[in-house]
Amino acid sequence: MTDDQTNLSNTRKIRSPRRLALLASVAVLGAAVVAGGVTYGRPTLPAWTSSAQAAEGQQQSAGFADLVAKVKPAVISVRVKMDETASAAELSSNSDEQGQPPFMQGSPFEQFFQQYGSDNAPRGRPQRHQMVTGVGSGFFISADGYAVTNNHVVDHATSVQVTTDDGATYTARVIGTDAKTDLALIKVDGKSDFAYVNFEDRGPPRVGDWVVAVGNPFGLGGTVTAGIVSARGRDIGSGPYDDYIQIDAPINKGNSGGPAFNLNGNVIGVNTAIYSPSGGSVGIGFDIPAATAKMVVAQLKDKGVVTRGWLGVQVQPVTRGIADSLGMKLAEGAMVDEPQPGSPAAKADIAAGDVITAVDGTAVKDSRDLARRIATMAPGSSIKLDLLRKGETKSVSIVLAEMPNQRQANAGNQDATQNGNAPHLGLALAPASDVAGAGGKGVVVTAVEPDGPAAERGFQSGDVILDVGGRSVGNVGDVRKALTEAKSAGKHDVLMRVKTAETTRFVALPIG
Repeated sequence: MTDDQTNLSNTRKIRSPRRLALLASVAVLGAAVVAGGVTYGRPTLPAWTSSAQAAEGQQQSAGFADLVAKVKPAVISVRVKMDETASAAELSSNSDEQGQPPFMQGSPFEQFFQQYGSDNAPRGRPQRHQMVTGVGSGFFISADGYAVTNNHVVDHATSVQVTTDDGATYTARVIGTDAKTDLALIKVDGKSDFAYVNFEDRGPPRVGDWVVAVGNPFGLGGTVTAGIVSARGRDIGSGPYDDYIQIDAPINKGNSGGPAFNLNGNVIGVNTAIYSPSGGSVGIGFDIPAATAKMVVAQLKDKGVVTRGWLGVQVQPVTRGIADSLGMKLAEGAMVDEPQPGSPAAKADIAAGDVITAVDGTAVKDSRDLARRIATMAPGSSIKLDLLRKGETKSVSIVLAEMPNQRQANAGNQDATQNGNAPHLGLALAPASDVAGAGGKGVVVTAVEPDGPAAERGFQSGDVILDVGGRSVGNVGDVRKALTEAKSAGKHDVLMRVKTAETTRFVALPIG
């Protein structure tokens, strides 16, 4: 069950969120008004108003009530029904005592919660067939009924209903979804006067800016919480495009897909994930940035799907050791392990060992930064890459192709284990001898496909695979050979010895 697939009746205990107190003296607030600060409040009180009344009015205007009144009519509750076969663990109650994470198993965020949250539900129980009801949040972005929510809210839904702030209920249809960013566009037909809100288009918020989240936690209906932007550019391990805004406004199960607003009443992010040992809010939430949501939603509205630019290179981060060996002053850029045959990169003669340092004149921070930026560009776009090759700099022009569906999850990090008869595991690998700090033995995991078998078994970037099927491995070819032999022998799983940051463990991966 997801955070957004939780019935209110199944919630055994709802913990009251900590009340937000905004304390400010009249003198300080008055100074802010004189200085020209924008506030949401009542008109200036007449001169004859008593000082006590003036103080009361000023304190009331210091809150978010006017902002909420402006935006709340555009926020909707999303209720879905899905006909699915799920394991008994997935169908268990979502009580805090069981520590159920706030999304369904297999969502892009399950690995994050397995690492940092608590998922103690038993595994491997028999499956059964049932109808599941889920709840989430969303918001209208146009008067004619287009609304944004999360993909994991409407994924596999057989019906979608939305409820507006005034209690009216409408049937909605799914226009398109994008699992890679966990966004979905839905539409309510037959009406053209819905209240709606806009995405902020003046750039990302600053750390410390006020933020107000509105949504449908625990199926309760429109609920408002407030806090600040506490960080930007967060990578929570959910996929190759992680670039989340971290907020400390409390969000809970059911808030997914709802908006986070700035004080101008514009959407700065879409509430998507929470850090939660218990399944409830501990004050750390993650939002898809408005710029990403706006781009994805535009494509969903136009084509129903999202197409991404494809460069076609397997890349890895430039470590300090690699930078030193190449004479680079900074450990930045993306090092090419291998251009994929027939890809735009191969056609432009990009070679293994090249370091991509800039795209269209803007420096590349690391391999993940490169993947995100290429993925935001349209197929057919012409770009200029700056490269460092054997100590010399050069520039090449490349026309991006459309990312093949089977490679989208890797954003250019080809599944190094997939070749010929070798099974697909969702891993990109590099020899440990080529990666500084890896110890020189085995092969290093450089990328993990979020929905692949390896991700489901807890593999993470930086893990080192030492043995596959009882044989030591030193390069990608060794891994492919061991997997192919195991599959040819009729085995359904292969045992790997994996060294992580904390320990060395054995992991059985399915290869059937």
